[in-house]
Amino acid sequence: MTNEEWIYAKLDELGIAYDRLDHEPIYSVIEAAEKGIVLPGCQVKNLLLKNKKGRQFYLVILPDEKIADIKHLAEVLGEKRLSFASDENLTELMQVEAGSVTPFGLVFDKEKKVQVIIDESVDVDAKVGFHPFVNTTTLNIAYPDLLRFLKWAEHEPQRLNC
Repeated sequence: MTNEEWIYAKLDELGIAYDRLDHEPIYSVIEAAEKGIVLPGCQVKNLLLKNKKGRQFYLVILPDEKIADIKHLAEVLGEKRLSFASDENLTELMQVEAGSVTPFGLVFDKEKKVQVIIDESVDVDAKVGFHPFVNTTTLNIAYPDLLRFLKWAEHEPQRLNC
């Protein structure tokens, strides 16, 4: 079973409804707009950051139009510096590739090296869109269902101003 097939089965098992939109490959919401792909719901970007020593990771979920203030976020998290995780980190920790980063990959973070940060401006009353391990599909789920999935995956998120 592929990771994509697995996530559909897991969402169904957890009773998490989703709206599925298949589309050509996209690596960002901006690229989707440029290609004329209309993504419903609150579209977010997912950034995997690491601390200076590379031992602590942060999955940062923020609205697609917002630019993360990584320096500010490092200060808030008590880190000296944050930088983007490598492609190898993405594969090792979350079994995803760049351009397909998704909170669904947190199930593979067995050692709990990844802390989830959700920007406080993500609308809690809207559906949010994530790739199901491939960047040719977007799944929109209700924000409370995202929280339920994260709890099931044993990753309690923090809401911060990113």
